[in-house]
Amino acid sequence: MDWTALRGRWFKPRVTGAGTVPPPRVAVVTDSSCSLPAGWAGTERLAALVRVVSMPVMIGDQIYGEGTDRMIGALALALAQGQDVRTSRPSPGQFEKVYAELADAGYEAVVSVHLSAKLSGTVDSARLAARASAIPVQVIDTGSVAMGLGFAVQAAAAAAAEGADAGTVAAAARSCAAAAHILFYVPSLDQLRRGGRIGAAAGWFGTLLAVKPILAIRDGLVVPIERVRTAPKALARLEELCRAELSRRTGPVLVAVHHFGNEAEAERLASAVIRDRADAQVLLCPLPAVLAAHAGLGVLAVAISQGADPAGDPGDADEPAVEVSGRVLPDTGETGAPEPDIA
Repeated sequence: MDWTALRGRWFKPRVTGAGTVPPPRVAVVTDSSCSLPAGWAGTERLAALVRVVSMPVMIGDQIYGEGTDRMIGALALALAQGQDVRTSRPSPGQFEKVYAELADAGYEAVVSVHLSAKLSGTVDSARLAARASAIPVQVIDTGSVAMGLGFAVQAAAAAAAEGADAGTVAAAARSCAAAAHILFYVPSLDQLRRGGRIGAAAGWFGTLLAVKPILAIRDGLVVPIERVRTAPKALARLEELCRAELSRRTGPVLVAVHHFGNEAEAERLASAVIRDRADAQVLLCPLPAVLAAHAGLGVLAVAISQGADPAGDPGDADEPAVEVSGRVLPDTGETGAPEPDIA
């Protein structure tokens, strides 16, 4: 099978009888837990209206910014060695600076789209900053993380790129976030326990070393789904649960497969999704460091959302594809099973 890259295909501005759409009036702000891959926008027009506020990861007494190779290597080593790893929400001042820059750039409003407020104080920081903004800012708690959030950001950006008003842009983000379903596997609950993000899985502590848990994000919280005794069985079960979720959905779907330290397993899962859903648009990318710091080394996560093109463009690719952080994944035919804060 020949694969085609998805980059930019979902978010092409429409051309009307009067020509291209008007310049965007609304900008979109998010945080680096959204996991947007490099080059996702496809066009300078779309990329210019989205700003991502970085979320720091603290390893010992060192503070790292999201996305640098140096930080990724240091985080993987720290997790493997059981070192102290913490994260922090962005400060209100970081958001104030971004909102002011967008106002100076001529935008009339901002839609600020963020990860679950039940997992992070990021939304609170954004709301505090919004009060001081020279232009209106709508802050949205998506109740999600990773590309569950990222797909909502992309939907908001697509609407903004077409010249939509702030209400329409915010509605696009909320609708996409509400459709998101996130499942993930972690080799151990220990890192989630250390970060205080284990939620309803706290009762599993007695079997911490024996459990290979499958969890989900529901109502903005990490909740347990199943306990599995071995890693191969857990990965196979995660694939089954993804297939079940995909089977419940009609129309095209968006799928992101996240990994940290186990890319080969993620590739096998992504290939399995493609074979199950001919209309699936599948993205394979690392889990953001600010989330991997809590999930731990070896995490495998899947975000599923509705795949209706926000820009109304049916697209120009006839077959499903997997984009691997800027490269195209071939069809191998394989199957497989500051203040501490999550972000």
